[in-house]
Amino acid sequence: MSLPNPYERLQALGIVLPEPPSRIANFVSHVQIDKLLFLSGQGPLEADGSKHTGKVGTEVSVPDAYLHARLTGVNLIAVMHTALGDLRRVRRMVKLLGMVNAAPDFDSHHKVINGCSDLFVEVFGLSGRHARSAVGFSSLPGNITVEVEAIVAVDP
Repeated sequence: MSLPNPYERLQALGIVLPEPPSRIANFVSHVQIDKLLFLSGQGPLEADGSKHTGKVGTEVSVPDAYLHARLTGVNLIAVMHTALGDLRRVRRMVKLLGMVNAAPDFDSHHKVINGCSDLFVEVFGLSGRHARSAVGFSSLPGNITVEVEAIVAVDP
Protein backbone atom coordinates (compact mmCIF):
# COMPACT_ATOMS: atom_id res chain seq x y z
CA MET A 1 0.00 0.00 0.00
CA SER A 2 1.50 3.33 -0.99
CA LEU A 3 1.36 6.34 1.27
CA PRO A 4 -0.21 9.61 0.10
CA ASN A 5 2.10 12.14 -1.50
CA PRO A 6 2.33 14.91 1.11
CA TYR A 7 3.39 17.48 -1.50
CA GLU A 8 0.27 16.83 -3.56
CA ARG A 9 -1.87 17.10 -0.44
CA LEU A 10 -0.22 20.37 0.60
CA GLN A 11 -0.82 21.77 -2.87
CA ALA A 12 -4.48 20.66 -2.80
CA LEU A 13 -4.85 22.43 0.56
CA GLY A 14 -3.29 25.60 -0.86
CA ILE A 15 -0.38 25.41 1.58
CA VAL A 16 3.04 26.68 0.57
CA LEU A 17 5.71 25.66 3.06
CA PRO A 18 7.55 28.63 4.55
CA GLU A 19 11.20 28.69 5.46
CA PRO A 20 11.53 26.96 8.84
CA PRO A 21 11.36 29.43 11.72
CA SER A 22 14.69 30.59 13.12
CA ARG A 23 15.90 29.41 16.51
CA ILE A 24 15.20 31.76 19.39
CA ALA A 25 17.44 30.10 22.00
CA ASN A 26 20.24 27.58 22.46
CA PHE A 27 18.73 24.51 20.77
CA VAL A 28 18.37 22.91 17.33
CA SER A 29 15.14 22.55 15.38
CA HIS A 30 15.41 18.77 15.11
CA VAL A 31 17.45 15.73 16.02
CA GLN A 32 17.33 12.46 14.12
CA ILE A 33 18.23 9.21 15.87
CA ASP A 34 18.00 6.19 13.58
CA LYS A 35 14.43 6.14 12.23
CA LEU A 36 13.03 8.75 14.64
CA LEU A 37 12.97 12.49 14.02
CA PHE A 38 12.45 14.65 17.12
CA LEU A 39 11.13 18.13 16.34
CA SER A 40 11.61 20.99 18.78
CA GLY A 41 8.54 22.96 19.72
CA GLN A 42 7.25 25.38 17.10
CA GLY A 43 4.71 28.13 17.47
CA PRO A 44 2.20 30.07 15.38
CA LEU A 45 4.65 32.11 13.36
CA GLU A 46 3.47 33.58 10.05
CA ALA A 47 5.75 33.58 7.00
CA ASP A 48 6.25 37.36 7.46
CA GLY A 49 7.65 36.78 10.96
CA SER A 50 4.61 37.93 12.91
CA LYS A 51 3.37 35.65 15.67
CA HIS A 52 0.01 35.01 17.29
CA THR A 53 0.00 35.86 20.97
CA GLY A 54 -2.38 35.94 23.90
CA LYS A 55 -4.13 33.87 26.49
CA VAL A 56 -6.53 31.29 25.03
CA GLY A 57 -9.87 31.40 26.76
CA THR A 58 -9.79 35.13 27.51
CA GLU A 59 -7.95 37.08 24.80
CA VAL A 60 -8.03 34.41 22.06
CA SER A 61 -11.01 32.26 21.04
CA VAL A 62 -10.87 28.50 20.56
CA PRO A 63 -11.52 28.79 16.78
CA ASP A 64 -8.66 31.30 16.42
CA ALA A 65 -6.34 29.18 18.55
CA TYR A 66 -7.27 26.12 16.43
CA LEU A 67 -6.01 28.05 13.38
CA HIS A 68 -2.85 28.98 15.30
CA ALA A 69 -2.24 25.28 16.04
CA ARG A 70 -2.80 24.50 12.36
CA LEU A 71 -0.22 27.15 11.40
CA THR A 72 2.15 25.63 13.95
CA GLY A 73 1.66 22.31 12.15
CA VAL A 74 2.64 23.96 8.87
CA ASN A 75 5.82 25.20 10.56
CA LEU A 76 6.55 21.70 11.87
CA ILE A 77 6.11 20.29 8.36
CA ALA A 78 8.53 22.93 7.05
CA VAL A 79 11.11 21.75 9.59
CA MET A 80 10.45 18.11 8.58
CA HIS A 81 10.97 19.01 4.93
CA THR A 82 14.28 20.75 5.70
CA ALA A 83 15.46 17.96 8.01
CA LEU A 84 14.56 15.08 5.69
CA GLY A 85 14.89 16.66 2.25
CA ASP A 86 11.72 14.84 1.20
CA LEU A 87 8.45 14.58 3.13
CA ARG A 88 7.80 11.23 1.45
CA ARG A 89 10.30 9.82 3.96
CA VAL A 90 7.71 10.34 6.72
CA ARG A 91 6.29 6.95 7.69
CA ARG A 92 4.22 7.93 10.71
CA MET A 93 3.56 10.84 13.00
CA VAL A 94 4.26 9.12 16.31
CA LYS A 95 3.59 11.64 19.11
CA LEU A 96 2.65 15.28 19.59
CA LEU A 97 2.89 17.41 22.68
CA GLY A 98 0.57 20.36 22.26
CA MET A 99 0.88 23.24 24.71
CA VAL A 100 -1.73 25.97 25.04
CA ASN A 101 -1.14 29.37 26.67
CA ALA A 102 -4.37 28.99 28.62
CA ALA A 103 -6.48 31.01 31.01
CA PRO A 104 -6.62 29.33 34.45
CA ASP A 105 -10.14 27.91 33.95
CA PHE A 106 -9.69 26.93 30.28
CA ASP A 107 -10.59 23.30 29.56
CA SER A 108 -10.64 22.89 25.77
CA HIS A 109 -6.95 22.29 25.11
CA HIS A 110 -7.79 19.28 22.94
CA LYS A 111 -10.00 21.40 20.65
CA VAL A 112 -7.13 23.83 20.09
CA ILE A 113 -4.45 21.23 19.36
CA ASN A 114 -6.82 19.48 16.95
CA GLY A 115 -5.76 22.21 14.52
CA CYS A 116 -2.33 20.60 14.24
CA SER A 117 -3.58 17.01 14.45
CA ASP A 118 -6.20 17.56 11.75
CA LEU A 119 -3.59 19.08 9.44
CA PHE A 120 -1.24 16.11 9.85
CA VAL A 121 -4.03 13.70 8.90
CA GLU A 122 -4.95 15.87 5.90
CA VAL A 123 -1.33 15.92 4.71
CA PHE A 124 -0.11 12.42 5.65
CA GLY A 125 -3.36 10.43 5.62
CA LEU A 126 -3.66 7.66 8.18
CA SER A 127 0.10 7.93 8.77
CA GLY A 128 -0.63 11.36 10.20
CA ARG A 129 -2.59 9.90 13.13
CA HIS A 130 -0.58 9.99 16.32
CA ALA A 131 -0.51 9.68 20.07
CA ARG A 132 -0.90 13.09 21.69
CA SER A 133 -0.98 15.17 24.82
CA ALA A 134 -2.73 18.55 24.86
CA VAL A 135 -2.02 20.56 27.99
CA GLY A 136 -2.36 24.07 29.33
CA PHE A 137 0.43 26.33 30.54
CA SER A 138 0.30 29.62 32.40
CA SER A 139 2.61 31.11 29.76
CA LEU A 140 4.61 30.22 26.65
CA PRO A 141 7.72 31.90 25.17
CA GLY A 142 6.93 35.33 23.70
CA ASN A 143 3.33 34.95 24.91
CA ILE A 144 2.53 32.75 21.87
CA THR A 145 -0.87 31.06 21.95
CA VAL A 146 0.32 27.51 21.22
CA GLU A 147 3.47 25.45 20.89
CA VAL A 148 3.71 21.91 19.51
CA GLU A 149 6.60 19.45 19.43
CA ALA A 150 6.58 16.13 17.58
CA ILE A 151 8.22 12.75 17.17
CA VAL A 152 8.13 11.34 13.64
CA ALA A 153 9.04 7.86 12.31
CA VAL A 154 10.98 8.18 9.04
CA ASP A 155 12.58 6.07 6.35
CA PRO A 156 16.39 6.18 6.43
